[in-house]
Amino acid sequence: MNIQFFSKNALVGGATQGIGAGIAIELAKCGANVTIMARNEAKLKDFMASLPIVGPEQKHQYLVVDFSDFNNYKKSIREYFNTNSIDILVNNTNGPEPGLALEKNTEDYQKAFDLLFKTVCETTLLALPYMISQKKGRIINVSSLSVKEPIGNLALSNSIRSAVVAWAKTLSNEVAQHHITVNNILTGYFDTERIQKLVNHEAEQTNASSDEIKKARENKIPMKRFGKPEEYGHLVAFLASEYASYLTGTSIPLDGGLNNTY
Repeated sequence: MNIQFFSKNALVGGATQGIGAGIAIELAKCGANVTIMARNEAKLKDFMASLPIVGPEQKHQYLVVDFSDFNNYKKSIREYFNTNSIDILVNNTNGPEPGLALEKNTEDYQKAFDLLFKTVCETTLLALPYMISQKKGRIINVSSLSVKEPIGNLALSNSIRSAVVAWAKTLSNEVAQHHITVNNILTGYFDTERIQKLVNHEAEQTNASSDEIKKARENKIPMKRFGKPEEYGHLVAFLASEYASYLTGTSIPLDGGLNNTY
């Protein structure tokens, strides 16, 4: 397979590190013009400068947004779509704080809803008019295995990500007639800053060290290792390509086989 996105525009959230960075790099390698979004402008500038350029007219840009501040996010993303249109949308944000269901209150859930659901909904609805007019488009949501089986100590993420997946499936049925696909990736354990933060949080609540917690998680995975961000990028590139034109409304586990062990 030879995947090429020359003249295609992609928008990738949370793209200066971890999974988002892996996705942005792979799409750029395939020729896409990539807009990366995050809240740290210095990191955005540095990372954008490192993105591959494989075509003579290929250009990348960045957009400073704070996913945790929905009102300002809405303003920024609407201004972006006033002058930009995209062919590939990758909805990816930072995750909410870990914690038990009994530790969280309704305000915590509202903040998580704004972060994980409202930003995805707002961005997708802004991207769709152009996709519908072109009779083509790709929407890919970075989600979690927790929508199949809740993960301990992630009450907020477990709850809201399930809502995103249900909404995405509903949307996929409505836009399929326009040859627009909507798919979710159910993320397992990847070697990212986010997973290290969760490991450290779990270590603080137990008598185990961070290394012990990490090793225990790796041992649960049939492949006995965490995923690499570039491996995530490979799946996104496939889902965004013409090779996946008949694949929509799915939630695909990317987890080294972990989902099968539940």
